[in-house]
Amino acid sequence: MRENDLRPGGAIRWVWCGPNGEEMGLRGVYREIVPPERIVHTEIFDEDWTGGETLVTLLLTEHGGRTTTAMTVLYSSHEARDAALKTDMAQGMEVGYERLERLLASMGDEA
Repeated sequence: MRENDLRPGGAIRWVWCGPNGEEMGLRGVYREIVPPERIVHTEIFDEDWTGGETLVTLLLTEHGGRTTTAMTVLYSSHEARDAALKTDMAQGMEVGYERLERLLASMGDEA
């Protein structure tokens, strides 16, 4: 399930379903949208394992026809950040980026 109202003040609602049927959901609000450079939004998980709301900034930089992304997540505390780093979050993000890379490669010049 996804809700993605991509405008300042717009709502985010994402739910992931794992292979064993377990769900993990979050909600948030877009704070800033600067096409094609930056998207800033808040996130808080349904089961708040991150210690409160996070602030996520996605930067998009184009050089020579290629776009590079950089994502920064600001946690509510150092402890919350350290707890997040002990999870499989980085591995999950990497899998998502690999899938995106394959999808874009399959689109060739259409992308």
